[in-house]
Amino acid sequence: MKRVYLDYSATTPLSPDVLKEMTPYFTEHFGNANSMHAFGQEGAYAVDAARRKIADLLGVKPTEIYFTSGGTESDNWALKGGASAYGSKGKHIITSKIEHAAIISSCAQLEQEGYKVTYLPCDDKGIVRPEYLEEVIDDQTSVVSVMLANNEIGTIQPIKELCEIAHRHGAIFHTDAVQAIGSIPVDVNDLGVDMMSFSGHKFYGPKGIGVLYVKSGIKPDKLIAGGHQERTRRGGTTNVPSVVGISKALEDALANLDKNYKHIKELRDYFVEEVEKNIPHVVYNGDRVKRLPQNANFAFEFIEGESLLLTLDLNGIACSSGSACSSGSLEPSHVLLATGLPVEKAHGSIRFSFGKDTTKEDVDYVLDNLIKAVNKLRNMSPLYAEFIGGKK
Repeated sequence: MKRVYLDYSATTPLSPDVLKEMTPYFTEHFGNANSMHAFGQEGAYAVDAARRKIADLLGVKPTEIYFTSGGTESDNWALKGGASAYGSKGKHIITSKIEHAAIISSCAQLEQEGYKVTYLPCDDKGIVRPEYLEEVIDDQTSVVSVMLANNEIGTIQPIKELCEIAHRHGAIFHTDAVQAIGSIPVDVNDLGVDMMSFSGHKFYGPKGIGVLYVKSGIKPDKLIAGGHQERTRRGGTTNVPSVVGISKALEDALANLDKNYKHIKELRDYFVEEVEKNIPHVVYNGDRVKRLPQNANFAFEFIEGESLLLTLDLNGIACSSGSACSSGSLEPSHVLLATGLPVEKAHGSIRFSFGKDTTKEDVDYVLDNLIKAVNKLRNMSPLYAEFIGGKK
């Protein structure tokens, strides 16, 4: 049986070139990067070189790059640390209804601590419009956090405009760029954000390593207390192999950005066209233009997304019924509900996400099995039978 992976938004395979660069730091250069002896200094040198490389790639200062355990920790640190550090301005946090669970859950915790959180709506295409922020921001707002690109429907947000509004009102601005970095061009300085999160495993780097960019002058409180790692801002023994890995992965991703973007978008567009041509009663979720190249999210009416996902899985096809972090939940996607999609259609939604190694043959195999699976499940669906009967 052929196996096709179309869940690259959940995670990507580790690049062999990245693994090769990491390997010596598991075995040969294994010293603790905070030790003063030569073994430790080998690790410290590698971490310093990786930090400088990432800073150069992003056009920022090395002192503005902090290593974390991943996007979730980076999001938590930015939001909670920012709220704590700048709470004297006011205990009002603004985010959106379509954020990743790392932000939504952090906001829920802050609400328990007495912070007021405003959740911005999105339009029916999943865009958080600047006027929505303008309506609710006030002189008590200390932190605004809106993701650069949505993890479920791929919509790209007007971060520069949102950031300008936040700054006019004296608030700091954070963006979750986990899905965007390595997929689309991201100019940190042009966006103007104060903090930005991203994670290595989304662009063929290792899992368990992320970055929080913190603009000079912005000082979020510590999230993880401990030793003097990360210039005393984040405790914990430095994960040297993964730090080396994320810097190499980012370097490769940006060097091949244009080529990969073109390849992935062409396959995605072909897939979308074929689905809409061959399967009736589908809704393409998200904006058709302002979206990540790898993302295709469809609501298939009259069937459950989980049933479709499992049917495809039996044929060797991997996709997602939502974000990977919430796929264990039976609740409909909060992102799709925020766009105004009815609950029954949200339950029938599937996210397909493409990668640099996806081929047209892979896509054709998925299309063939998807068409068969949808037809099979609809023929078993009383909702579909009722719909067809009502048309006769």
